[in-house]
Amino acid sequence: DETSGVATYLQLVQQVHQALRMGMLEPGDRLPTAQQVVAQLAINPNTVHKAYRELEREGLVRARPGLGTFVTRLPSGIDPAAQARFLAELAGWLRSARAAGLGPDDIEAIYRTAFRDCFAEGVA
Repeated sequence: DETSGVATYLQLVQQVHQALRMGMLEPGDRLPTAQQVVAQLAINPNTVHKAYRELEREGLVRARPGLGTFVTRLPSGIDPAAQARFLAELAGWLRSARAAGLGPDDIEAIYRTAFRDCFAEGVA
């Protein structure tokens, strides 16, 4: 997202973090090659390499020359079962909101307000 104000390499790092948290990537999985990412996103190869180096620095992935870059571990504190449960609950809430006639903008406003209020109160 060029308009986000977040450096592209950090967006890639964040996407890998999210995939790890949601169980879409697990230890042993191979990340797409830099060439594949470049072809799909039309970004500079150095940007992908920088993101992968950052993930390697964090100890989440390891490059194996000639083979690719592989996930070595999940970020600490990750409970995939709990996350899957909360994802299912949130998806149910979203379906209920849509069934009640709320549109995407309405739902997003409710979510953002609840999220902001929750973290402002120190609940989370």
